[in-house]
Amino acid sequence: MREFVEEQLGEEGLKRSVVIVATGDESPMMRRQAAYLTLTVAEYFRNHGKNVMLFMDSVTRFAMAQREIGLSVGEPPTTRGYPPSVFSELPRLLERAGPGREGEGTITALFTVLVEGGDMDEPVADAVRGIVDGHIVLERKLAEKGHFPAVQVLKSISRMAPACYDEEQHLSVTEARSLLSTYDDMEELIRLGAYKEGSDPKTDKAIRHMPKLESFLKQAPKDHTAQAESFSSLADALKGNGARPMPKQNENLS
Repeated sequence: MREFVEEQLGEEGLKRSVVIVATGDESPMMRRQAAYLTLTVAEYFRNHGKNVMLFMDSVTRFAMAQREIGLSVGEPPTTRGYPPSVFSELPRLLERAGPGREGEGTITALFTVLVEGGDMDEPVADAVRGIVDGHIVLERKLAEKGHFPAVQVLKSISRMAPACYDEEQHLSVTEARSLLSTYDDMEELIRLGAYKEGSDPKTDKAIRHMPKLESFLKQAPKDHTAQAESFSSLADALKGNGARPMPKQNENLS
């Protein structure tokens, strides 16, 4: 926490921030109430016409605190040990973010969710996906490859983003996702050399464009890119024939 406050926010960031902390050694009631207090402070600024960026780390710890409270008062453990109150409290917390009434500001919230063993269908993650407007999946496999930010594009989605694109941007995003999906489906065969060039034109195209797409999806922590510049870079990545050589076919598998 100290690292985030001192190094990430810094003096300038703290001038425009409110930091609310409840560490793991606090009581479960304190940890739960810290989350509700965070939304209350954000609502105060939103109601006064401010546009608020809210970060909460993490919803999983909030759910664990509520689990302790629920079990202590005699609630039955249900899905993976979570009592029913956890899943009724989640929407009460998360749905407080968003735009205010006419003339008020907005709350754009980023809630982190820790998943057990990379299971994206575990109860808390599954419940949160049904409440929020989108989710960004960070995958350990990409981080192990040195691919940062380790965003798994095909598993990430935004229900709001399509309304923000113009027609050209929408086509670029759709084509990029299609190429990434095609490559993902065939990746094992490609790496083994079992895929033969010319077998499928769409796969051939995906292979040729992967180096540029992978480069586009990487970014250093201190890099800043405007939206228009990002779409321009994506369009460039989708142009031409790419530069990736086709893997040789493995004779033992052919």
